[in-house]
Amino acid sequence: MDATSVKTPAAEFGFAPCEGGVCAAKGMRATGVHAGFRDDPNRLDMALVVADEPCTVAATFTQNRFCAAPVQVSRERVAQGVARAVVLNSGNANASTGVPGLEVARESCAIVARELGCPEQQVLVASTGVIGKQLELDPYREGVPAAVRALEHSAEAAHLAARAVMTTDTVSKESAWRGEVTLEDGTVATVSVGGFVKGSGMISPNMATMLSVLSTDAPLTRAAAQQALRDAVNNSFNKVTVDSDTSTNDTCILFATGKAAPGKAIGGESAAYPAVAAAIRAVCEDLARQIAADGEGATKLVTVDVLGAATEAEADVVARSIANSPLVKTAIFGHDANWGRIAAAAGKCGVEFDQYDVDIDFMDVPVLRGGLPLEMDEDDMLRRFEQNDEVRIVISLGLGEASARIWTCDLTHEYITINGDYRT
Repeated sequence: MDATSVKTPAAEFGFAPCEGGVCAAKGMRATGVHAGFRDDPNRLDMALVVADEPCTVAATFTQNRFCAAPVQVSRERVAQGVARAVVLNSGNANASTGVPGLEVARESCAIVARELGCPEQQVLVASTGVIGKQLELDPYREGVPAAVRALEHSAEAAHLAARAVMTTDTVSKESAWRGEVTLEDGTVATVSVGGFVKGSGMISPNMATMLSVLSTDAPLTRAAAQQALRDAVNNSFNKVTVDSDTSTNDTCILFATGKAAPGKAIGGESAAYPAVAAAIRAVCEDLARQIAADGEGATKLVTVDVLGAATEAEADVVARSIANSPLVKTAIFGHDANWGRIAAAAGKCGVEFDQYDVDIDFMDVPVLRGGLPLEMDEDDMLRRFEQNDEVRIVISLGLGEASARIWTCDLTHEYITINGDYRT
């Protein structure tokens, strides 16, 4: 079965991966420092990402009713469509902290604004870490001036910012793409999109336990930036599940500096918009895959493709049922090509289909056709488990043309250890 139809079209527009992370876009600077949110002085715990000038901003946030103070503050400010900076900390989520938490979130922005010489309303804030613990302001007072002095437009500075937001992540996660677009007046502009994300547990839409900062130098209008980001998030971060839990702090922010084509504008109807939107989606998909691959305790990235569904929504339901199944995830950890668990997970989710129309491929091996098993070489399947970091599951329902893709990971002993000891 061919699952290529679900892939990102950015390459078709001439975009390709590049270096630079969140600083790949012209007009963006970043850094990461140790400010004191964590006890370990060798661990970075505060990131600062700054646009050289106020620019277009868009964002998506958690749907969790227990949304954190930084989410509430940033959501209000993003509504104006213009921002200059975002400050992010790890080690403390500033969630379920009441009025004091809101005051800290706002004052942290004020500290940044004073250092940058910009209005407070142009500074956003994000936090990640333990829920229910009051967040102190002293680390901001100490860390922000040092971070502002350290701001650079460089790949290394972007990397420091990505490292500073890590919690249980084992690796930092960055991506950047670059390509050329033709504007309405025939001008050709080189556009870059880049960013970073943190997240490896409490991962499930909407969105995942993640903080992400993205940037582009494309001159997107406010409406175009929000639409491109929403579509990208829906097809990337909202397609990741590690453990079916949704965080209180999920935040994804996109800065659009316009430096690739000063004085120009790319709206949703512009000829250049599909290419820029595809590049934003490509960065988000790359970061989403990195989240799934770094799922807490994970040893395998798992890609679940559902094809032949009647609707995209039904394909998504089936894919999530498979991706969230503890039995499927533990079988993969145990290198057991147990396709029966895949079939059972698909069949339990409430989507109607005829089991005798279903085909399943496991690690590119046909294991079920027309609802009936095919002979399987167990030794060959074991070798595939041992030789590949990614496990692909493709299931066709035989109903229509709709499809969906979800990324997840296996479920291991280490996941229990990490989450059992999280607060300690």
